Amino acid sequence: MYAQFALLLIGLVDKTPKPNDVKAGWGAFALFIGLALAVAFLGWSLSKQLKKAQRAEDEGKYDPSDKRPRRTTI
Repeated sequence: MYAQFALLLIGLVDKTPKPNDVKAGWGAFALFIGLALAVAFLGWSLSKQLKKAQRAEDEGKYDPSDKRPRRTTI
């Protein structure tokens, strides 16, 4: 009884827009492109930092007792 009343009440109160009324627009597209560029920049920066850390390890700037065995890909 209460569940049916709640469903009826939600149906009367809920004012959701129609699918034709909702459009993403250029602002959302610009936001999407901006986020994609930010992720690409972060990936590029991470790659650069990892290469720098590996170069420093190869030059012996870290404590040799902490040296890990180097992984090789097959």
